[in-house]
Amino acid sequence: MADSIDFKDRMLSLGLARVSEAAAFASARLIGRGDEKAADQAAVNAMRDQLNLLDIKGVVVIGEGERDEAPMLFIGEEVGTGDGPAVDIALDPLEGTTLTAKDMPNALTVIAMAPRGTLLHAPDVYMDKLAIGPGYPKDVISLEMSPAERVYELARAGGVEPGDITCCVLERPRHDDLIAEIRSTGASIRLITDGDVAGVIHCAESEITGIDMYMGLGGAPEGVLAASALKCMGGQMWGRLTFRNDDERARAYKAGITDLNRIYARDDMVRADVIFAATGVTNGSIVQGVVREPNFIQTETLLMRSKTGSVRRMIWRNPINRRGHEDN
Repeated sequence: MADSIDFKDRMLSLGLARVSEAAAFASARLIGRGDEKAADQAAVNAMRDQLNLLDIKGVVVIGEGERDEAPMLFIGEEVGTGDGPAVDIALDPLEGTTLTAKDMPNALTVIAMAPRGTLLHAPDVYMDKLAIGPGYPKDVISLEMSPAERVYELARAGGVEPGDITCCVLERPRHDDLIAEIRSTGASIRLITDGDVAGVIHCAESEITGIDMYMGLGGAPEGVLAASALKCMGGQMWGRLTFRNDDERARAYKAGITDLNRIYARDDMVRADVIFAATGVTNGSIVQGVVREPNFIQTETLLMRSKTGSVRRMIWRNPINRRGHEDN
């Protein structure tokens, strides 16, 4: 494991924001054009190019599949100049490919960076996730509770009624029973079509978003990204890998996971200080999407460091040259 003293998070944070911004710029050209793959590939190419300008010895531990499965930023890919600290990188070049293709809210580019060996190498399987924001006692709820029990316990801890609790859940057929049980308590539900990293982040700013808790099955790689964000913003999160077949179990073993039933807390998924950046592609409840005007292009980026708890909301307004291209 890399010594966290060598992790130059303050120096690297603005560089990480630039990586996220470049991916958003690139994918924004495909907003509303109905081509998910092209939008994702544009984000990937831009993110890789910018990562390779950073003075890091980076390894992608959360990416877009195995090397033989995708010409993307694959798991195990080395990025950076080869100088500087050794780091783990978790990324989703375009969280919300469908959202981008259909010009729907909350598409983001997302990336996190931490010292080498400190991010969970989550395989591409489902993860049962549960998250809440800051201000609650430790382990006030758990994955071992039923959905209804979680609502009741969170309401009790917050000194409110269950009907005052709002949960965020991905709108999927697999969640029909979960949704029914949550609603049986009187709690309300904010359904989202995609983007569960954003869904978890909403919990950390419940006064703004109105969301108190996130729960449900989603991608395990996105779970590590969400845990990275919560480590910066505050809040609690738990995740447990779920497997549909032997092939998915084999992926877990290949990633070095031996206890397939383990429940990972936030700090099990992110074991050291981390920096996190997310840039809006389409307008959303966390950050504004890319704005194009006749002479400039603008993005909003959420940039965070767990070491200091700092949260920056950065507006980058970049001129467009006479040929209609952005000057990066």
